[in-house]
Amino acid sequence: MQQRALGPFQVSSIGLGCMSLSHAYGDPPDPADAAKVLLRALDLGYTFFDTAALYGFGKNERLVGETLKGRRNDYTLASKCGLNRNEEGKREINGRPEVIKRTCEESLRNLQTDVIDLYYLHRLDRSVPIEDSVGAMAELVKEGKVRTLGLSEMSAETLRRAHAVHPISALQTEYSLWTRNPEIAVLDACREIGAAFVAFSPVGRGFLAGALNSPEDMVQGDLRRAMPRFEPENFAHNLTVLDEFRRQAAAIGCTPAQACLAWLLHRDPIIVPIPGTTSLAHLEENAAADAVVLDAETMARLDEIVNGGTILGHRYPAAIRPEIDTEEPPH
Repeated sequence: MQQRALGPFQVSSIGLGCMSLSHAYGDPPDPADAAKVLLRALDLGYTFFDTAALYGFGKNERLVGETLKGRRNDYTLASKCGLNRNEEGKREINGRPEVIKRTCEESLRNLQTDVIDLYYLHRLDRSVPIEDSVGAMAELVKEGKVRTLGLSEMSAETLRRAHAVHPISALQTEYSLWTRNPEIAVLDACREIGAAFVAFSPVGRGFLAGALNSPEDMVQGDLRRAMPRFEPENFAHNLTVLDEFRRQAAAIGCTPAQACLAWLLHRDPIIVPIPGTTSLAHLEENAAADAVVLDAETMARLDEIVNGGTILGHRYPAAIRPEIDTEEPPH
């Protein structure tokens, strides 16, 4: 794959989001099968791997650490703090300095590494000034435990405040044809400070790849079941949009997933999408999107078919939306 800048690192233009190997979309794969995906990703040229303390409450970090410890110099490693399991065993946003530092120590052990290349604050803790959270993370840089800092699901204003404390190398949030929030302000802010933009869920949590034909395709425990875009009425409408998108991808000569990834790569050279998958075939399919060329007319056509106006439903349920510190378009 081609390379893109991410802070001081050069990484593959498409990275690997590791979450689904342990967490979120129903029953995760057997660890042995998940390990095959990670190793095959390296062989295909993926050099950017993204995990978090939250994913499986440490299981995903342990999977990545155990599987890839022998090839640690072959990839750039990102993980996240500030959203994990509290003492009661429940998911919690906590950006207090002492919790951030404790989480980092646990992540280093789980990942079986001496240093994390890119360390994100996973969510904004509204009870803690961002300057305090990032200040603690900056101390981790000084201690040599992490190399660079990032933010996840945060606004342009928060990004600038954080960057004033310590340079922010990357901001991560959801970005795809059907989620355009970053276009409001965050992409401009990233360009302004020289940060990379890491796009998670770049194929619409699998929907735009054509992985789902009905809400019933999602097993119990799949986080998408609670997301408004996947509710039956919205899902039915969004399928009609997907039909036209599939036809456009076929006209390009690529798969829908590849069209999604190529669209992001053509939007801006600061963007690094990180699709996740549990499938070796999809892993190869995604990597090949790096070679798809889209002209201006095709980009405009894709924009016209799938956008915030043609898709129904918020990206998060009402209970989760207050946790997200990003600019939200009217919907």
